[in-house]
Amino acid sequence: RRAAPTGRRIAVVGAGPAGLSAAHRLAAKGHQVAIFDARPKPGGLNEYGIASYKAVEGFAQAEVDWVLGIGGIELRMGQQLGRDMTLAQLRADYDAVFLAMGLAGVNALRAEGEDRKNVLDAVSFIRDLRQASDLTALPVGRDVVVIGGGMTAIDAAVQARLLGAENVTILYRRDRERMGASRHEQDHATSAGVRIICNAAPVRLHGNGTVVEVECAYTEDGPDGLVLTDERFRLKADQVFRAIGQRLEGVPEGLALAGGKIAVTGPGRTSLAGIWAGGDCAAGGDDLTVTAVAEGRDAAEDIDAVLTGRPMEIPG
Repeated sequence: RRAAPTGRRIAVVGAGPAGLSAAHRLAAKGHQVAIFDARPKPGGLNEYGIASYKAVEGFAQAEVDWVLGIGGIELRMGQQLGRDMTLAQLRADYDAVFLAMGLAGVNALRAEGEDRKNVLDAVSFIRDLRQASDLTALPVGRDVVVIGGGMTAIDAAVQARLLGAENVTILYRRDRERMGASRHEQDHATSAGVRIICNAAPVRLHGNGTVVEVECAYTEDGPDGLVLTDERFRLKADQVFRAIGQRLEGVPEGLALAGGKIAVTGPGRTSLAGIWAGGDCAAGGDDLTVTAVAEGRDAAEDIDAVLTGRPMEIPG
């Protein structure tokens, strides 16, 4: 239940798991919260980043409705930090700011020919599937190659197979034990007819405008790290998905970074006073929804403690 209003106003940038968690905890403390998000719908990863076959019956929006039900939270969709408002403006207008905008950028393959047609981002493919009213209208290749070894790669591969792709291959540069996706997810992919090739990386994408083939090299782990061998092979491909990780884009000026993400100490404190961060955009932690939720909760507790002098109430 929401406590009596405190008169304090907090801005949350990002309506994903971390932002929603922070907003709910702050609202419960009696603060007024405004959530800003660049996308048209709230939910973040749960709404846009999980394959359709896993996210059924509108569970993401049901969770959002539950969070908003506590009161004291205002959604401002279609609002992007750096485009529609600045961090300086938020600092001036609010008592505290929590940054939870996730990772919007997608890493490049750095392979020759990756600019060819039908070489796409796996996260965009999954996003479009989640928001499509007619899945049959989405183009899916006959021979699909997914590059990467995490959950996004598994989701894109299985989804492509379910939508009718005849041959789907996941290409991962290291051995299977080092894949980011769990063994359960890997087994689910293979049971759906997806082939997984490990210890191999793309070096060139062939085609005349549109991709038709992926040239790959086997890899080895040596004293200087992962290296490409001279042993090559080719995979037929009329559609290629990049699933090799995402990166932070549009970092507000003045924020210190660590490993390409926002540097934080303790419960999400950044290098700027009055600014906290959590979730995928913040350094440290695991790339898990439950971790993002916990970081949002912890930051909210710290924000409340700083603004009111009340002790933090974080479970042990």
